[in-house]
Amino acid sequence: MNPHAKLIFSLSLIMGTTLTISSNHWMMAWIGLEINTLSIIPLISKSHHPRAIEASIKYFLVQATASTLILFSGMINAWLTGQWDITQLTHPTPSLLLTTAIAMKLGLAPFHFWFPEVLQGSSLTTALLLSTMMKLPPITILFLTSHSLSPTLLITLSIISTALGGWMGLNQTQTRKILAFSSISHLGWMTMIIMYNPKLTLLTFYLYSILTTTVFLSLNTTKTLKLSTMMTSWTKAPALNTTLMMTLLSLAGLPPLTGFLPKWLIIQELAKQEMTPMAVTMAMLSLLSLFFYLRLTYYSTITLPPNSTNHMKQWHINKATNPSIAIFTSMSILLLPLSPMILTTI
Repeated sequence: MNPHAKLIFSLSLIMGTTLTISSNHWMMAWIGLEINTLSIIPLISKSHHPRAIEASIKYFLVQATASTLILFSGMINAWLTGQWDITQLTHPTPSLLLTTAIAMKLGLAPFHFWFPEVLQGSSLTTALLLSTMMKLPPITILFLTSHSLSPTLLITLSIISTALGGWMGLNQTQTRKILAFSSISHLGWMTMIIMYNPKLTLLTFYLYSILTTTVFLSLNTTKTLKLSTMMTSWTKAPALNTTLMMTLLSLAGLPPLTGFLPKWLIIQELAKQEMTPMAVTMAMLSLLSLFFYLRLTYYSTITLPPNSTNHMKQWHINKATNPSIAIFTSMSILLLPLSPMILTTI
């Protein structure tokens, strides 16, 4: 892709995200979402591969539908209340429409079918953007309207997302699809708590973004796209694969790593709200995700493939390693001791 075009699309992406997260007006938030959608599509389809073109078309259709529902929801709310303020979502009909639209934009189950396919058709760097930065504007809209959304609908969406994210990730062999179902599962945790502690949802999203960024950058360095190549990628950068193992365990939520913090706080908050059955359900469903994280960990460092593989072992170590990987890896593994300082912010 032309560097000038790439710069324009990247700046448009930042501008669209900033516009949405800083606006209180329905129309401005919708414009920011549209700028985001239009600027990420060329980045998805830049390889000109048929799968990439298919992914960009799927992404456009889903996002256009969701944006239309958001605009429709805002118009109905303005018609009923006489104002375009996002925080004044008081009627159940626009609230239901908005929740459905945001679920489509985020890829929450049962509106999740597009997300793994789009990630599979994208490059690892574009998949990283889709999993982190593109989630921020919809989550911000949920944050602003959390006080007027239906608790029953949000809890249902979160439980289905956590269950399906773990269940459908079990039989995947492509790393991008595994990370897509991981994203769906984590979004279930965020949706569960947004009614009761919205700031905790944002903290969970920030920590999830750090962990996912580390994993995607590590996979991009070793050019690992499926499990069979992950088995032999340790020869390229053994130290990087070791830290990748720790990051995957952190993403699974195992103590004493960073990823344990959001799950611990969410379960604690649910217990405070006297929702112990929900907390137990979420904790049990996260075991499904833990299984495929452990499988990724097993493939990345602990073992060699037990059978013959078609992939040659590559003894070339990539000298152009991204220096930011070290920073993100440290944050992905070592932030739990700083939890008292983090808790003061929420």
